[in-house]
Amino acid sequence: MKFGRVTLAEARGHILGHNVSHAERRVLKKGRRLGEPELSELARLGHEHVYVAMLEPEDVAEDAAALRIAEALGKAGPLSVEPAYGGRVSLRAPAHGVLSVQRELLLELNLVDGVTLATLPDHEWVASGQLVATLKVIPFALPGASVSAAQALAERRVLGFRELSPRRVSILVSGEASRRSRLFEAYRASLAERVSALGSHGISAEYVPLGSDPEQDLSLAIGLELEREVDLLIVVGETATMDADDIGPRAIRRAGGVVDAVGAPVFPGNLLLLGHRGRTIILGAPGCVRSRDANVVDLLLPRLLLGDRLGQSDVAALAHGGLLLERPRPGASGAAAAVETGEDG
Repeated sequence: MKFGRVTLAEARGHILGHNVSHAERRVLKKGRRLGEPELSELARLGHEHVYVAMLEPEDVAEDAAALRIAEALGKAGPLSVEPAYGGRVSLRAPAHGVLSVQRELLLELNLVDGVTLATLPDHEWVASGQLVATLKVIPFALPGASVSAAQALAERRVLGFRELSPRRVSILVSGEASRRSRLFEAYRASLAERVSALGSHGISAEYVPLGSDPEQDLSLAIGLELEREVDLLIVVGETATMDADDIGPRAIRRAGGVVDAVGAPVFPGNLLLLGHRGRTIILGAPGCVRSRDANVVDLLLPRLLLGDRLGQSDVAALAHGGLLLERPRPGASGAAAAVETGEDG
Protein backbone atom coordinates (compact mmCIF):
# COMPACT_ATOMS: atom_id res chain seq x y z
CA MET A 1 0.00 0.00 0.00
CA LYS A 2 1.16 3.51 -0.79
CA PHE A 3 -0.01 6.55 1.14
CA GLY A 4 0.42 10.07 -0.06
CA ARG A 5 -0.93 13.37 -1.40
CA VAL A 6 -2.23 13.28 -4.96
CA THR A 7 -4.36 15.41 -7.26
CA LEU A 8 -8.08 14.79 -7.42
CA ALA A 9 -7.67 13.25 -10.87
CA GLU A 10 -5.17 10.75 -9.45
CA ALA A 11 -7.33 10.00 -6.40
CA ARG A 12 -10.15 8.23 -8.23
CA GLY A 13 -10.77 4.72 -6.87
CA HIS A 14 -8.40 5.09 -3.95
CA ILE A 15 -9.17 5.35 -0.20
CA LEU A 16 -9.58 8.74 1.46
CA GLY A 17 -6.77 9.13 4.00
CA HIS A 18 -8.25 11.79 6.32
CA ASN A 19 -11.64 13.18 7.25
CA VAL A 20 -12.70 16.23 5.25
CA SER A 21 -14.62 18.95 7.10
CA HIS A 22 -16.23 22.17 6.02
CA ALA A 23 -18.02 24.84 8.04
CA GLU A 24 -17.54 22.84 11.27
CA ARG A 25 -19.15 19.78 9.70
CA ARG A 26 -17.56 16.57 8.47
CA VAL A 27 -18.53 16.04 4.86
CA LEU A 28 -16.38 13.03 3.98
CA LYS A 29 -15.12 10.33 6.34
CA LYS A 30 -11.70 8.75 5.99
CA GLY A 31 -11.59 5.19 4.74
CA ARG A 32 -14.15 5.54 1.95
CA ARG A 33 -13.46 4.88 -1.72
CA LEU A 34 -13.31 8.01 -3.79
CA GLY A 35 -15.69 7.97 -6.72
CA GLU A 36 -17.22 10.69 -8.83
CA PRO A 37 -19.61 12.03 -6.13
CA GLU A 38 -16.79 12.34 -3.57
CA LEU A 39 -14.38 13.94 -6.03
CA SER A 40 -17.02 16.42 -7.12
CA GLU A 41 -17.66 17.37 -3.52
CA LEU A 42 -13.95 17.87 -2.89
CA ALA A 43 -13.66 20.06 -5.95
CA ARG A 44 -16.71 22.07 -4.91
CA LEU A 45 -15.05 22.74 -1.56
CA GLY A 46 -11.94 24.02 -3.27
CA HIS A 47 -9.63 21.03 -2.79
CA GLU A 48 -7.09 20.32 -5.52
CA HIS A 49 -5.15 17.62 -3.66
CA VAL A 50 -6.07 14.94 -1.17
CA TYR A 51 -4.28 12.28 0.91
CA VAL A 52 -5.16 8.75 -0.19
CA ALA A 53 -4.21 5.14 0.42
CA MET A 54 -3.43 3.26 -2.79
CA LEU A 55 -3.70 -0.50 -2.38
CA GLU A 56 -1.52 -3.00 -4.20
CA PRO A 57 -2.98 -6.21 -5.65
CA GLU A 58 -1.58 -8.33 -2.78
CA ASP A 59 -2.89 -6.00 -0.04
CA VAL A 60 -5.70 -7.01 2.33
CA ALA A 61 -8.11 -4.24 3.36
CA GLU A 62 -8.06 -3.28 7.04
CA ASP A 63 -11.35 -4.90 8.09
CA ALA A 64 -10.64 -8.16 6.28
CA ALA A 65 -7.09 -8.26 7.65
CA ALA A 66 -8.21 -7.55 11.21
CA LEU A 67 -10.95 -10.16 11.04
CA ARG A 68 -8.63 -12.85 9.72
CA ILE A 69 -6.14 -12.30 12.55
CA ALA A 70 -8.84 -11.97 15.22
CA GLU A 71 -10.59 -15.14 14.08
CA ALA A 72 -7.31 -17.02 14.45
CA LEU A 73 -6.97 -15.63 17.98
CA GLY A 74 -10.56 -16.47 18.81
CA LYS A 75 -10.38 -20.01 17.51
CA ALA A 76 -7.23 -20.74 19.50
CA GLY A 77 -8.62 -19.07 22.65
CA PRO A 78 -11.45 -19.89 22.39
CA LEU A 79 -12.87 -16.36 22.45
CA SER A 80 -15.87 -14.60 20.93
CA VAL A 81 -14.99 -12.38 17.96
CA GLU A 82 -17.04 -9.33 17.04
CA PRO A 83 -17.40 -7.92 13.50
CA ALA A 84 -14.58 -5.72 12.21
CA TYR A 85 -15.11 -1.98 11.88
CA GLY A 86 -12.49 0.60 11.00
CA GLY A 87 -9.77 -2.03 11.18
CA ARG A 88 -10.70 -2.95 14.77
CA VAL A 89 -12.03 -6.21 16.17
CA SER A 90 -13.02 -6.81 19.80
CA LEU A 91 -12.58 -10.19 21.47
CA ARG A 92 -14.74 -11.17 24.42
CA ALA A 93 -14.91 -13.96 26.98
CA PRO A 94 -17.46 -16.65 26.03
CA ALA A 95 -18.14 -17.45 29.73
CA HIS A 96 -16.83 -16.81 33.23
CA GLY A 97 -13.20 -17.86 33.29
CA VAL A 98 -9.54 -16.97 33.25
CA LEU A 99 -7.62 -15.36 30.41
CA SER A 100 -4.05 -16.42 29.69
CA VAL A 101 -1.59 -14.39 27.64
CA GLN A 102 1.69 -15.64 26.20
CA ARG A 103 3.58 -12.40 26.54
CA GLU A 104 6.48 -13.37 24.28
CA LEU A 105 4.07 -14.21 21.45
CA LEU A 106 2.05 -11.07 22.16
CA LEU A 107 5.19 -9.00 21.74
CA GLU A 108 6.04 -10.82 18.52
CA LEU A 109 2.55 -10.21 17.15
CA ASN A 110 2.75 -6.51 17.96
CA LEU A 111 6.06 -6.32 16.08
CA VAL A 112 4.28 -7.24 12.85
CA ASP A 113 4.07 -3.90 11.04
CA GLY A 114 0.60 -2.42 11.23
CA VAL A 115 -0.81 -4.92 13.75
CA THR A 116 -1.65 -3.99 17.35
CA LEU A 117 -3.23 -6.20 19.99
CA ALA A 118 -4.02 -4.88 23.48
CA THR A 119 -5.09 -7.37 26.14
CA LEU A 120 -6.05 -7.70 29.77
CA PRO A 121 -3.25 -9.01 32.03
CA ASP A 122 -2.24 -12.65 32.05
CA HIS A 123 -4.30 -14.85 34.44
CA GLU A 124 -7.05 -12.23 34.72
CA TRP A 125 -10.48 -13.46 35.79
CA VAL A 126 -13.15 -12.29 33.35
CA ALA A 127 -16.93 -12.41 33.27
CA SER A 128 -18.96 -13.76 30.39
CA GLY A 129 -19.04 -11.22 27.56
CA GLN A 130 -16.27 -9.09 29.04
CA LEU A 131 -13.86 -7.42 26.64
CA VAL A 132 -10.50 -9.21 26.94
CA ALA A 133 -8.59 -7.88 23.92
CA THR A 134 -8.86 -5.45 21.03
CA LEU A 135 -7.07 -5.88 17.72
CA LYS A 136 -6.44 -2.85 15.50
CA VAL A 137 -4.90 -2.78 12.05
CA ILE A 138 -3.30 0.64 11.83
CA PRO A 139 -3.07 1.30 8.04
CA PHE A 140 -5.97 0.99 5.60
CA ALA A 141 -4.51 -2.30 4.35
CA LEU A 142 -1.78 -4.81 5.11
CA PRO A 143 0.36 -6.86 2.75
CA GLY A 144 -0.95 -10.40 2.48
CA ALA A 145 2.34 -11.72 3.84
CA SER A 146 1.94 -9.64 7.01
CA VAL A 147 -1.58 -10.93 7.55
CA SER A 148 -0.40 -14.52 7.11
CA ALA A 149 2.46 -13.98 9.57
CA ALA A 150 0.10 -12.50 12.16
CA GLN A 151 -2.37 -15.34 11.67
CA ALA A 152 0.37 -17.91 12.21
CA LEU A 153 1.30 -16.27 15.51
CA ALA A 154 -2.33 -16.04 16.59
CA GLU A 155 -2.81 -19.76 15.95
CA ARG A 156 -0.05 -20.48 18.47
CA ARG A 157 -2.49 -19.40 21.22
CA VAL A 158 -1.32 -15.91 22.01
CA LEU A 159 -4.55 -15.73 24.01
CA GLY A 160 -6.07 -18.62 25.91
CA PHE A 161 -9.29 -18.95 27.87
CA ARG A 162 -10.41 -21.52 30.40
CA GLU A 163 -13.96 -21.57 31.69
CA LEU A 164 -14.36 -21.58 35.46
CA SER A 165 -16.71 -24.32 36.65
CA PRO A 166 -18.21 -24.58 40.17
CA ARG A 167 -15.80 -25.79 42.87
CA ARG A 168 -16.08 -26.96 46.46
CA VAL A 169 -14.29 -24.51 48.74
CA SER A 170 -13.67 -24.87 52.46
CA ILE A 171 -12.46 -22.11 54.79
CA LEU A 172 -10.74 -22.90 58.09
CA VAL A 173 -10.23 -19.97 60.45
CA SER A 174 -7.95 -20.80 63.38
CA GLY A 175 -7.08 -19.07 66.62
CA GLU A 176 -7.57 -19.20 70.37
CA ALA A 177 -11.08 -20.17 71.43
CA SER A 178 -11.57 -16.77 73.04
CA ARG A 179 -10.82 -15.01 69.74
CA ARG A 180 -13.57 -16.68 67.71
CA SER A 181 -15.99 -13.74 67.74
CA ARG A 182 -13.25 -11.38 66.58
CA LEU A 183 -11.69 -13.57 63.91
CA PHE A 184 -14.18 -15.96 62.36
CA GLU A 185 -16.71 -13.73 60.65
CA ALA A 186 -14.14 -11.14 59.55
CA TYR A 187 -12.15 -13.77 57.66
CA ARG A 188 -15.11 -15.87 56.53
CA ALA A 189 -17.05 -12.96 55.04
CA SER A 190 -14.07 -11.52 53.18
CA LEU A 191 -12.96 -14.85 51.71
CA ALA A 192 -16.50 -15.96 50.84
CA GLU A 193 -17.08 -12.65 49.04
CA ARG A 194 -13.93 -13.15 46.97
CA VAL A 195 -14.81 -16.74 46.05
CA SER A 196 -18.45 -15.92 45.23
CA ALA A 197 -17.38 -13.05 42.99
CA LEU A 198 -15.67 -15.63 40.76
CA GLY A 199 -18.72 -17.83 40.21
CA SER A 200 -21.20 -20.12 41.91
CA HIS A 201 -19.01 -22.20 44.21
CA GLY A 202 -20.03 -24.26 47.22
CA ILE A 203 -18.48 -22.65 50.30
CA SER A 204 -18.25 -24.00 53.85
CA ALA A 205 -16.46 -22.43 56.81
CA GLU A 206 -15.43 -23.54 60.30
CA TYR A 207 -13.52 -22.15 63.24
CA VAL A 208 -10.61 -24.20 64.60
CA PRO A 209 -9.86 -23.40 68.25
CA LEU A 210 -6.16 -23.88 68.96
CA GLY A 211 -5.16 -25.32 72.31
CA SER A 212 -1.87 -26.38 73.88
CA ASP A 213 -0.76 -28.17 70.69
CA PRO A 214 -1.87 -25.82 67.88
CA GLU A 215 -0.01 -27.81 65.21
CA GLN A 216 -1.97 -30.95 66.05
CA ASP A 217 -5.29 -29.09 66.29
CA LEU A 218 -4.79 -27.49 62.89
CA SER A 219 -3.50 -30.69 61.32
CA LEU A 220 -6.57 -32.65 62.45
CA ALA A 221 -8.89 -29.97 61.04
CA ILE A 222 -7.00 -29.89 57.75
CA GLY A 223 -7.08 -33.68 57.55
CA LEU A 224 -10.85 -33.77 57.99
CA GLU A 225 -11.33 -31.28 55.16
CA LEU A 226 -8.94 -33.19 52.91
CA GLU A 227 -10.96 -36.35 53.48
CA ARG A 228 -13.97 -34.48 52.12
CA GLU A 229 -11.95 -33.96 48.92
CA VAL A 230 -12.77 -30.28 48.56
CA ASP A 231 -11.20 -28.58 45.57
CA LEU A 232 -9.72 -25.66 47.50
CA LEU A 233 -9.00 -25.45 51.22
CA ILE A 234 -8.27 -21.95 52.53
CA VAL A 235 -6.54 -21.80 55.91
CA VAL A 236 -6.23 -18.50 57.73
CA GLY A 237 -5.70 -17.41 61.31
CA GLU A 238 -4.59 -14.73 63.70
CA THR A 239 -0.92 -15.56 63.05
CA ALA A 240 0.30 -15.80 59.44
CA THR A 241 3.06 -18.12 58.24
CA MET A 242 6.52 -16.78 59.02
CA ASP A 243 8.69 -19.80 58.18
CA ALA A 244 8.65 -23.05 56.23
CA ASP A 245 8.57 -24.86 59.60
CA ASP A 246 5.87 -22.67 61.12
CA ILE A 247 2.58 -24.10 62.42
CA GLY A 248 0.75 -23.93 59.09
CA PRO A 249 3.33 -25.72 56.94
CA ARG A 250 3.97 -28.32 59.64
CA ALA A 251 0.23 -28.95 60.00
CA ILE A 252 -0.12 -29.46 56.24
CA ARG A 253 2.74 -31.98 56.21
CA ARG A 254 1.38 -33.72 59.30
CA ALA A 255 -1.95 -34.12 57.47
CA GLY A 256 -0.15 -35.83 54.57
CA GLY A 257 0.10 -32.77 52.36
CA VAL A 258 2.96 -31.11 50.51
CA VAL A 259 4.08 -27.49 50.98
CA ASP A 260 4.64 -25.88 47.57
CA ALA A 261 5.51 -22.26 48.41
CA VAL A 262 6.12 -20.09 51.45
CA GLY A 263 6.18 -16.31 51.03
CA ALA A 264 5.33 -14.16 48.02
CA PRO A 265 6.82 -11.00 46.42
CA VAL A 266 3.43 -9.29 46.69
CA PHE A 267 2.35 -6.50 49.00
CA PRO A 268 -0.10 -6.73 50.63
CA GLY A 269 0.27 -10.48 50.95
CA ASN A 270 3.90 -11.39 51.54
CA LEU A 271 3.04 -14.05 54.13
CA LEU A 272 1.48 -16.52 51.69
CA LEU A 273 1.43 -20.32 51.97
CA LEU A 274 0.57 -22.81 49.22
CA GLY A 275 0.34 -26.58 49.43
CA HIS A 276 -1.66 -29.56 48.25
CA ARG A 277 -2.66 -33.12 48.95
CA GLY A 278 -3.97 -35.15 46.06
CA ARG A 279 -6.41 -33.04 44.07
CA THR A 280 -7.01 -30.55 46.88
CA ILE A 281 -5.12 -27.26 46.77
CA ILE A 282 -4.34 -25.63 50.10
CA LEU A 283 -4.05 -21.85 50.37
CA GLY A 284 -2.66 -20.33 53.55
CA ALA A 285 -3.99 -16.80 53.31
CA PRO A 286 -2.24 -13.84 54.99
CA GLY A 287 -4.06 -11.60 57.44
CA CYS A 288 -4.51 -8.79 54.91
CA VAL A 289 -7.25 -10.86 53.28
CA ARG A 290 -9.66 -9.33 55.81
CA SER A 291 -9.51 -6.10 53.81
CA ARG A 292 -11.48 -5.59 50.62
CA ASP A 293 -8.37 -4.05 49.05
CA ALA A 294 -6.43 -6.05 46.47
CA ASN A 295 -3.89 -8.50 47.86
CA VAL A 296 -2.05 -11.67 46.85
CA VAL A 297 -5.16 -13.83 47.23
CA ASP A 298 -6.91 -11.85 44.49
CA LEU A 299 -4.00 -12.56 42.13
CA LEU A 300 -4.01 -16.31 42.77
CA LEU A 301 -7.62 -17.23 43.50
CA PRO A 302 -8.84 -17.52 39.87
CA ARG A 303 -6.03 -19.92 38.99
CA LEU A 304 -6.48 -21.94 42.16
CA LEU A 305 -10.19 -22.33 41.44
CA LEU A 306 -9.23 -23.70 38.03
CA GLY A 307 -7.18 -26.33 39.83
CA ASP A 308 -3.76 -25.02 38.81
CA ARG A 309 -0.96 -26.48 40.92
CA LEU A 310 1.32 -23.51 41.56
CA GLY A 311 4.85 -23.70 42.88
CA GLN A 312 7.51 -21.32 44.12
CA SER A 313 8.47 -20.17 40.61
CA ASP A 314 4.83 -19.30 39.83
CA VAL A 315 4.62 -17.27 43.02
CA ALA A 316 7.98 -15.59 42.35
CA ALA A 317 6.68 -14.48 38.96
CA LEU A 318 4.08 -12.33 40.75
CA ALA A 319 6.81 -9.83 41.64
CA HIS A 320 6.22 -7.84 38.44
CA GLY A 321 3.03 -6.01 39.31
CA GLY A 322 3.09 -7.38 42.83
CA LEU A 323 2.92 -3.97 44.51
CA LEU A 324 -0.83 -3.75 45.09
CA LEU A 325 -0.87 -1.12 47.81
CA GLU A 326 -3.45 1.59 47.05
CA ARG A 327 -4.60 -0.35 44.01
CA PRO A 328 -8.35 -1.10 44.20
CA ARG A 329 -9.53 -4.66 43.85
CA PRO A 330 -11.76 -5.10 40.78
CA GLY A 331 -15.35 -5.61 41.84
CA ALA A 332 -14.85 -4.43 45.42
CA SER A 333 -17.59 -2.18 46.75
CA GLY A 334 -17.78 0.12 49.71
CA ALA A 335 -15.02 1.39 51.91
CA ALA A 336 -12.09 -0.87 52.55
CA ALA A 337 -12.19 -2.64 55.88
CA ALA A 338 -9.49 -1.82 58.39
CA VAL A 339 -6.62 -4.27 58.30
CA GLU A 340 -4.04 -5.02 60.92
CA THR A 341 -0.51 -4.70 59.60
CA GLY A 342 2.69 -6.32 60.77
CA GLU A 343 3.00 -10.09 61.07
CA ASP A 344 -0.40 -10.69 59.43
CA GLY A 345 0.83 -9.23 56.09
